[in-house]
Amino acid sequence: MAPEQMKVTMSNNPSIEIAGRRIAVDVPPFVIAELSANHNGKLETALKIIEAAKVAGADAIKLQTYRPDTITLDSDAAEFQIRGGLWDGRTLYELYREAHMPWEWHAPLFARAQELGITIFSSPFDPTAVDLLESLGAPAYKIASFEAVDLPLIKYVARTGKPMIISTGMADAEEIQEAIDAARAGGCTQLAVLHCVSGYPAPAADYNLRTMSDMMSRYGVVTGLSDHTLDNTTAIASVALGGCIIEKHFTLDRSGGGPDDSFSLEPNELQALCRGARTAWSALGQVDYGRKSSEQGNAQFRRSLYFVKPLRAGDVVTPDAVRSVRPGSGLPPKFLDRVIGRKVRNDTPMNTPVSLDQLL
Repeated sequence: MAPEQMKVTMSNNPSIEIAGRRIAVDVPPFVIAELSANHNGKLETALKIIEAAKVAGADAIKLQTYRPDTITLDSDAAEFQIRGGLWDGRTLYELYREAHMPWEWHAPLFARAQELGITIFSSPFDPTAVDLLESLGAPAYKIASFEAVDLPLIKYVARTGKPMIISTGMADAEEIQEAIDAARAGGCTQLAVLHCVSGYPAPAADYNLRTMSDMMSRYGVVTGLSDHTLDNTTAIASVALGGCIIEKHFTLDRSGGGPDDSFSLEPNELQALCRGARTAWSALGQVDYGRKSSEQGNAQFRRSLYFVKPLRAGDVVTPDAVRSVRPGSGLPPKFLDRVIGRKVRNDTPMNTPVSLDQLL
């Protein structure tokens, strides 16, 4: 891309920066491995997930920071019961007690990520979680889809001055705008939104990825995808629609039995996602009708005009004397009408490429 073209692209598209990594349409997508509840109650497992995410090529690992009593109430009332889906029959409090990341784990997890050179940040679910993450130097924050309507929380996060990513599962266009407005009102200057479907797992057909293009033009912020489908197709496709961020749940073993394991990627799949997303981004390139470097050697085998019978000097070129064939050493076939009916200047053997210099 020429320098002047690059300037145009960058000026027309928003960007944010997390831990020194610029995120925009003109750089490869930022891949986030969501650790979520896949630690399954073991700090050692959480540490191994961070290590595996680094090996797979993810840009960042993301945690979830809450306690069961900061995200719900310890109640058996009907509205606190989960009916259907992965967590059928459990109360919210029971689920989050099992799934939560103990706060005393955060410091060693942040330290290990920093040792490995992978960015680490989290989704806070209340102001006390934000305060903990601030004490650890979190470089950014993610607002989970279910919290996108918690405008006071969004404003509290915004006041940190850090980049913010908001997931939009279940939110309609008005609610997304309200979340963005709350972030801006709180002082957030680096904002991204993720198109999301809050099904676990979610079918690809529910994603309606063309919504992403509308989100970009409607809200004017960096846009990406939080993907809960079971493979990488949807996530990679999002890159072609301008997705700058891809977030996927990540586990060491999908059969591990944890709350989120069954819809998470395993290490080889995360590696394939990182590779495929960056290949898709590279393939997008720019508008370019010129001949590519990989084509140069094959250009000689394009079709061209050849004399297919011997001609004597002064003979008229008849239709049966010339054909369009490979290779490309003669005139392009578009000149056929200018060749037929002309006379040849010199004796011309058959299988000779046609050139205008040979014609009278």
